[in-house]
Amino acid sequence: MYLSIATTHQPATDLGYLLNKHPERLHELALTYGKALIFYPEASNDRCEAALVLDVDPIGLVRGKGQSDGLLDQYVNDRPYAASSFLSVALNKAFRTAMNGVSSARQELADSAIALEAVVTPLPLRGGEAVLRHLFEPLGWQVGLTTIPGPQGDPSSRYVRLTLRGTARLSALLNHLYVLIPVMDDAKHYWVGDEEIDKLLKRGEGWLDAHPAKELIVRRYLRHRGVLARAALARLAPETQDEAIEPEARSESEETLEAPTRLNDLRMAAVVEALRASGAKIVADLGCGEGRLLQLLVRERWVDRLIGLDPAVRELERAAKRLKLGAPGAPPEGRVMLLHGSLTYRDARWAEADAAALVEVIEHLDPDRLPMLERVVFGAARPRAVIVTTPNAEYNALFPSLPAGQFRHRDHRFEWSRAEFADWAQRICATFNYQAAFSGIGHHDESHGAPTQMAVFTR
Repeated sequence: MYLSIATTHQPATDLGYLLNKHPERLHELALTYGKALIFYPEASNDRCEAALVLDVDPIGLVRGKGQSDGLLDQYVNDRPYAASSFLSVALNKAFRTAMNGVSSARQELADSAIALEAVVTPLPLRGGEAVLRHLFEPLGWQVGLTTIPGPQGDPSSRYVRLTLRGTARLSALLNHLYVLIPVMDDAKHYWVGDEEIDKLLKRGEGWLDAHPAKELIVRRYLRHRGVLARAALARLAPETQDEAIEPEARSESEETLEAPTRLNDLRMAAVVEALRASGAKIVADLGCGEGRLLQLLVRERWVDRLIGLDPAVRELERAAKRLKLGAPGAPPEGRVMLLHGSLTYRDARWAEADAAALVEVIEHLDPDRLPMLERVVFGAARPRAVIVTTPNAEYNALFPSLPAGQFRHRDHRFEWSRAEFADWAQRICATFNYQAAFSGIGHHDESHGAPTQMAVFTR
């Protein structure tokens, strides 16, 4: 991953004083996950450019942590190469003094707004171009984007080369990048705790409290941990401390939208019946959330073992409470296992499942991450049966309170028509040697189909 910062303020070579890195030297920094190189592709009085290149060691990241749970697969993907929290950490280590607005040799210049240009590549476009512009343009930056083609020249790649141009203090640019790069990636490579609030407020001082996308920035920077996000917003603007920032509190949720049709009850019943018909004895609920499907399945005598997987610890805590794990009346020890993990990484802990269910899960993933899920579920684990449900986008026109073109839930990355879902499923079948049977769940409309579509994959 690559970051460059350039200026045409003359003499431009004063950028070296601001960054505390001599333009005629190659600087190398050792990091726990690789190394960072800082050098100057151009250094003249008219223009000076400093580049930070991050070389992440994907094997070193997981060395010594074992292979049985698929850890080595975790970084054989885009993570070491796309601009992310790895780059923010390196930025802070390489240019910390400049980020603090300090220059022992040119303090007056460090306090001044100068012409600056920054390039970040490849930058994940989580949420699309509109989100990226909504993050940087209110800060006064002119935003330029160049799409980076995907494999075999696929133009639908979700990665871009970002160019920012504007006049500002160098410290402001560095702090904007430090905060907003992981916000665009919508992920972090390390555990997020209370100390992250202090980092966010320090680097967001003077601009974050008035930013129109403040809540989005806070939520993504803190990895959607609602308790931390609320605490951060309270410190940014105490008058808002009682406001919830969870998506469900900001807009009509999918559950509320579908409640009149009892669609969730019908969906769960259909999935339970499909799992029963598969003859499975060990069932994995992938993306189990608060455990509603598991609660139904635990009552079924034909199930020997249940496994719930979810990336959100808070949801797993709710699931444990719903299932009464560790409390009187709980299922027998060992019958239910809740796992914290991601569907885009191989995980041997649930690989023995006879059947897997992905109930309203795939639409929460960015389309460019679906191939990882496919390889993990259908290619590596290969359960005998996989049940997938997802919204039918055609039916959205029949929800009177849903504006045209809007998804049922703000966290959905896409919603497919019946034809799009069928195309995806058939590609799965052709690639991984499965067969798929399709059905609808809920009221069937002649023109629009059913609100939920379901595919049962078998091999």
